[in-house]
Amino acid sequence: MLLEVITPDEMLFKGNVSHVVLPGLDGSFGVLSNHAPMISALTEGEMKVEQVVAENKGKEFDGKYNEEHKNDESFTFTIKGGMMEVKDNKIMVLAE
Repeated sequence: MLLEVITPDEMLFKGNVSHVVLPGLDGSFGVLSNHAPMISALTEGEMKVEQVVAENKGKEFDGKYNEEHKNDESFTFTIKGGMMEVKDNKIMVLAE
């Protein structure tokens, strides 16, 4: 599934992932492939990404974290809050 993490200033990450854990208002929650459509507010916290390195190899994504973690199977980064949407195997995170 495709994950895009966007802030007002830049694209943080864009790539294929197998699992994402997000900091929701009522606690952390995970999203896997073929998740039902949903929209949720996010709070400050850690976002954990498990990417599919093999599917991302050779693709040029413009995210800040794409170059730093291009060979890492999982990594985390901190967000200050935002919104997220899951639809058609795509997760879009609008983060602060």
